[in-house]
Amino acid sequence: MYELTNSLIVVPDSPGGTWASGRIPHQAPEIVAHPSGRPWLVGHWSPDQLVVGGAGAVRIAIFGFGPISAERLAVAAGRVETPADLDRLARALPGSAHLVASVHGQVRFQGTLTGTRPVFTARIDGVPVAADRADALAVMAGAEPDEDMLAVNIACQQLIPPMSERSWWRGVDRVAPDSYLLIREDRAAEVRWWNPPDPVLPLQVGAKRVRAALREAVAWRKPAGRVSADLSGGMDSTTLCFLAAEHTPDLIVFRRTEGSAINDDPFYAGHAARLLDQAEQIELPAGTGPPVFTPPYSLPDTEAPHALVRGMNTIRHQVRYLVERGCTLHLAGHGADELFTGSAAYLHTLIRRQPVTALRHLRVHRALGRWPLLPTMAALWDNRDLRTWWRDSAAALTAPPPPLTGPKVGWAYALRPSPWATGDAVSTARRVLRGIAAEAVPLASDRGQHEALTSLRFAGPLLRQVCREYAAGGLRLDLPYLDDRVVEAALSVRPHERYTPWQYKPVLAEAMRGQVPDMILDRRTKGDYEEEVCRALQDHVPDLLDHFAGSALAARGLIDLDALRTSLYTQSGSDHDDVTPNLEMTLGCETWLRETGAVRRSGPAPSADNEIPVG
Repeated sequence: MYELTNSLIVVPDSPGGTWASGRIPHQAPEIVAHPSGRPWLVGHWSPDQLVVGGAGAVRIAIFGFGPISAERLAVAAGRVETPADLDRLARALPGSAHLVASVHGQVRFQGTLTGTRPVFTARIDGVPVAADRADALAVMAGAEPDEDMLAVNIACQQLIPPMSERSWWRGVDRVAPDSYLLIREDRAAEVRWWNPPDPVLPLQVGAKRVRAALREAVAWRKPAGRVSADLSGGMDSTTLCFLAAEHTPDLIVFRRTEGSAINDDPFYAGHAARLLDQAEQIELPAGTGPPVFTPPYSLPDTEAPHALVRGMNTIRHQVRYLVERGCTLHLAGHGADELFTGSAAYLHTLIRRQPVTALRHLRVHRALGRWPLLPTMAALWDNRDLRTWWRDSAAALTAPPPPLTGPKVGWAYALRPSPWATGDAVSTARRVLRGIAAEAVPLASDRGQHEALTSLRFAGPLLRQVCREYAAGGLRLDLPYLDDRVVEAALSVRPHERYTPWQYKPVLAEAMRGQVPDMILDRRTKGDYEEEVCRALQDHVPDLLDHFAGSALAARGLIDLDALRTSLYTQSGSDHDDVTPNLEMTLGCETWLRETGAVRRSGPAPSADNEIPVG
């Protein structure tokens, strides 16, 4: 039996759902029933991970972590007549969790707005079943990896939504983060329930909302054990440390000590640490733990390839270090870059609505980016819609790259194939991109708001895998910046004040003024670890090539091993930034293919011994 830990599988309130629940890939699963008595929620989870409350023919469950009680859910259930009535509760829930409800025989199942907690669905012998993990459904359905996804990610490096939000298993679909899955007996549909806030608030007003949302997001996170928090010296992590110190007398702040001429994080972290004198401080000395790209290469699970494989062993070492010191919950500032920074894409909308303001911003952007005038104006007046952009991206996949000095005001960065992508991989990618073009819809009418949502929904699933890596080592990783209420508060600020070229992360700086030291909030530099990454990559080229010996991707005609070898041995500082992201995704795909092959060979078959009783 292939065992999946910490997973939630949701089945409909129907005889077919009862039958499907017997195919769950768990030994002795936990079960929560529909009001009818049929199985509803099946799987394995920790005692503090699921809260259930109900009234009459309605039951509501929160799967994840948040400050909500069964009593509050019961009160909410008493006001619910249809699944749509849960919109009000969904818009108010703090924390990071799935919302599941059984309402008069219907099921509503939704995740978080950034995709850190996604919803997947598949039909198991005609019965719609849902789960928080794609690989759980893949095992139940006997699904195969989607080789189109492999080709696209090798041929296009890192993709934006909706391409990045597809499941990696054929026959397993992912629900969009702004929608919920509605199951009625043996039918399922995706229902959009959330729209981004209109970005109309001025900076000072929006910053107050961000401050309130962040303070709440940190305050309720009080596990049974000790809380630790990253203290990198950057604005994001340092903010969380100061907020956590308000409510956590035995807080542990964790920092690394290495620095360099281009990485002054330790200097700023040391300054903040002296002001956090009530917290216990632990340091990971320079040179401790394996460098990035150190083998062995493995994934936390088989849901999808991991785009951050290079640092998994480094993370595992850090997790052990914290667990040995009694930590059970770790706070990190991941997601804040996507939330509070962005490109100049907002200018595309701003110049049409507020031309005078846009020209002031444009003058600074041109000076900082050395943008030539004519390409800049051409980009700003490019009125191609999103569908046309996807079609053009498919056609231009192997065209010469655009000039580095050009303005970044389009829908996204140009898609570029890996140097080792084969012609077959590129051809497949073009076909898939054209299919996306037929249905692509902007995430918001404002170009800056669309870009923010694109970045958040791209980062969410990647960071979810990092969270699972921590969990595998016995440490819960929480990312308060990606809580739904924090995201909504930040997105309510006008894009041209959120991304002003005059200040770094102005919304967060304004929100935390008076609580976080000005020295941190006014910092103009950002830690640069690329020199360390480049050096480690060069050191581990032989290990990487050894890992790709007998490559499953090459066997499928998706990568050219000679081209991969040449790229790794000839990469220099100038092209390192191009090689590394492509390599990480390719490495993740290769490792995932091998590990899913092992899963498919040992996966469970339906068994009467695994049936779940009704009642």
